[in-house]
Amino acid sequence: MRTMTVDTVTDTVIASLGRHDTISARQREIMEALITHLHGFCKDVKLTHGEFLQACDFLARAGQTCSDKRQEFILLGDILGVEVLVDMLSNPVEGPETVSTVLGPFFRQNAPILPKGASTVQAAFDGQETVLVEGHVRDTEGRPVAGAIIDVWEDAPNGLYENHDPNQPDYNLRGRFETDAQGHYAFQAIRPVPYPIPGDETAGELIRYMGHHCMRPGHLHMMVTREGFRPLISQIYDSSSAHLDEDSVFAVKEELIGEFRKAPAGADTDLLLTFDFVLPRAANAVGVAAE
Repeated sequence: MRTMTVDTVTDTVIASLGRHDTISARQREIMEALITHLHGFCKDVKLTHGEFLQACDFLARAGQTCSDKRQEFILLGDILGVEVLVDMLSNPVEGPETVSTVLGPFFRQNAPILPKGASTVQAAFDGQETVLVEGHVRDTEGRPVAGAIIDVWEDAPNGLYENHDPNQPDYNLRGRFETDAQGHYAFQAIRPVPYPIPGDETAGELIRYMGHHCMRPGHLHMMVTREGFRPLISQIYDSSSAHLDEDSVFAVKEELIGEFRKAPAGADTDLLLTFDFVLPRAANAVGVAAE
């Protein structure tokens, strides 16, 4: 250790891990890879000490930005494509199940539980288009999944989620709905619009440093859960929206693009969106069933 060099420092740090069996095999795996790649990055770009201090300051300010209404590190992970990568690694698609995508930084727990077909709209906006969203939740064998909970949230026509807009009612454009015996769900909402992710604070600094833009295409967030099944976190994108091919957080997937069609005459909403979900059984549920 007293003869530390550029060539020996990485192996020396790795050799210090868990000398007294104080860490698990998984901790060792993670830390060895982190140290190896982090040191490799510093060597590749010949990181200067001034740049290192700038990075420390950046991370400190990112932490100071976090609050109950803004999770800056999730946002930074989104901008770098890390969250979508981790999601794909965590939820591989191995059959007909619906693909997942990022949770994002705007989810709120405990959205109101609403009856089937109810509206999430508590405050109207000029020019908004209402939409009936309906479909079925099924398992990978095509059987209906009754009692599944669909947690939904979206931005308002001004491009803001209610927890970032003091002029919107609490939990506006959010709700939880349950599928019926046939696995059918339905609710009313509004057509989502493209919006910029927060471009201030450290998120804005990062995305400008990358030379990228802040815009996301219009989408509905939908989280589908049912005991015995793998939870699904997904987003349904408007097929006519701008930025589908240049999403600032890289979360758009072809399978998640839906068509907002004009509703038939006499309908309660302007538009209709039909989207079905397929849930795989949870690994532990499969094991129990096999026994």
